[in-house]
Amino acid sequence: MRVQSTTFTALLSVAAVNAQGSFTEWHPAGAGDSRGPCPGLNTLANHGFLPHNGRNFTLDIVKKGLRDSFNFTDALTEILFKAAITTNPVAGAQTFGLDTLSTHNILEHDASLSRCDKFFCEDFISFNATVFAKTKADWTGDNVDVQMAANARINRINESKKNNPDFKFSAVATQASASEGAAYLLGFGDRATSTAKKELLVYFFENERLPVELGWKTPSQEITPTDLGSFTAAIIKATPAQAARRDGMVAKHF
Repeated sequence: MRVQSTTFTALLSVAAVNAQGSFTEWHPAGAGDSRGPCPGLNTLANHGFLPHNGRNFTLDIVKKGLRDSFNFTDALTEILFKAAITTNPVAGAQTFGLDTLSTHNILEHDASLSRCDKFFCEDFISFNATVFAKTKADWTGDNVDVQMAANARINRINESKKNNPDFKFSAVATQASASEGAAYLLGFGDRATSTAKKELLVYFFENERLPVELGWKTPSQEITPTDLGSFTAAIIKATPAQAARRDGMVAKHF
């Protein structure tokens, strides 16, 4: 029995390192597994495109995982990976994990679309239905466009800025929050119309699962650094276009 148990543990370890991924197989985090503030990477770990334990992601692992799932180019993944390894506290580290991404105010930030600010919640890493309900309310059509993405982003920023006495929003957070909107429009949307079906986005955020059963497929076109950059810029540009006002507070545009 001990030999069988040891063998099973070894097989699990190998499977965790050699993530293959499946669009239909889905397993949420279990005992000892790590998940973080990024619903996209959590989802890929749940599907096995990234190691299910959520730890020690190398560049090669992340390249394959993002290419096989969302059709990200290696060039784009290299940029994202370079940012992600800054969350690893070990000097010179060339890996990161969903646990390291949870460090507050490096890449994880206040005013998330689906997470509570750290000031208000002990668990600021897991999905928060109350916060996400506000995001859904800002997605006012069946198809979410750039303006709706900008509205959801700025409304969360303004709400946090008003109510969170420890609110911080660095230049990195400013860029990251816009890039997050760009990523979900590109990953789940129609590039020609710059829109994504709301039902796909809601399913993804609420379940941390790829919405295959709703008809989603991997984007046929590669997603490049230029694509992410242009959609990010479009969201930032769309932000001043709305006269955002919440609870009598005029928005400061980011």
